Amino acid sequence: MGYVALTPATPIRVEKLVSVHYFEYSSSYYFEGEAHDFWEFLYVDKGELDVQADEAVHHLKKGEIIFHRPGEFHSLAANGKVAPNLVVASFVCDSPAMRYFEGRTMSISDADRAVLAQIVMEADCAFSSPLNDPQTMQLERRTGPDTLFGAEQMTALCIETLLIRLIRRGEEPQPAPGQTSYIRERTQQEFIDRVHAYFEANISHKLTLADICRDNLVGRSYLQKIFREKTGGGAMEYFGQMKIAAAQEMIREGSHNFTEIASMLGYNSIHYFSRHFKKVAGMTPSEYASSVKALSGKTHTRL
Repeated sequence: MGYVALTPATPIRVEKLVSVHYFEYSSSYYFEGEAHDFWEFLYVDKGELDVQADEAVHHLKKGEIIFHRPGEFHSLAANGKVAPNLVVASFVCDSPAMRYFEGRTMSISDADRAVLAQIVMEADCAFSSPLNDPQTMQLERRTGPDTLFGAEQMTALCIETLLIRLIRRGEEPQPAPGQTSYIRERTQQEFIDRVHAYFEANISHKLTLADICRDNLVGRSYLQKIFREKTGGGAMEYFGQMKIAAAQEMIREGSHNFTEIASMLGYNSIHYFSRHFKKVAGMTPSEYASSVKALSGKTHTRL
C-alpha cells in the first residue's frame, strides 16, 4: 500500500491582508468611526482607550484586544490623560470559526504578545506603507534585494496563529488554584526565552530599553521586573553579558581582532568595548585571549 497524503484542515485562514498598523496617539486622540467589510482587531499596547462597537462601549486597558466583525461600526477615543499605543490589523477571513470573536474583548498573554510583535515586524518587512499612517488604504509591497523572503506570508500566518491561540485558550478549562503559580512561572520563563532569542538576533546592534519594549510589545516596568527576578539584573545588563559572551567566543575562535569584534558587536569604540569587557569578565580582552580558558578553547591559530 502506497503513502497517502493528507491535506491539513485549515479552520482559520487569512485570505487577504488589508492593513497592519502600530499607532502612537496623543492623550486627546479621537476617531469618529467607520465600518468595513473585513475583520479588524485592535490591541492596546500602552495606555487606555474607549472603543465603541455598534451600540456597546468598551473601556480597554493595556494588554487587552478587541475584535470588530465585518460591517460593525466602531470608533475610538483616548481618555484625555494617557496617550495610547495601539496595534491594529485588518484582514479578510471568511472562516466560520471567526464567529468566536464577535463582540469579544480579551486579555493577551506574554506568548500572545510575542505573536503580535511578530505580526508588526513581518508587516514592516513586507510592506513599504508606513505602519503609523492611519490614511493607508492599500498596502504597498517592498521591492528590491533587501526584501525579506516570505514576509507577507509570515504576516498572514502570524495572524492565523494568534487567532488559533485565542480560540484554544477560550476552550481550555480554567487552572485549579494550585496550578496558578506554576503557570505564572512557566509564562515568565517563556518571556525570558523570547527576549533572549530577540537579543541573539540583535547581538550586533545597539539596543535601548525603548527598542526592547517596542519590539517585544512589553512595558518597561514589567520587562525589568521579570529580568531582575529571573536573572538578578536588568534587561540591558543581561544583553551586555550576552555581548561579552559572544566576544569571548570570537576571541577563542581567533578569526577577528579586537577592533573587528567590537565593531561586529555594535560598540562605538575599542576603548568602550575593552572597558565593558573587563567589567563583565573581570579581565581585559588581551588578558582573556592569553588565558588558559581561551587557549584551551581556541579552534584557530591566529588572533
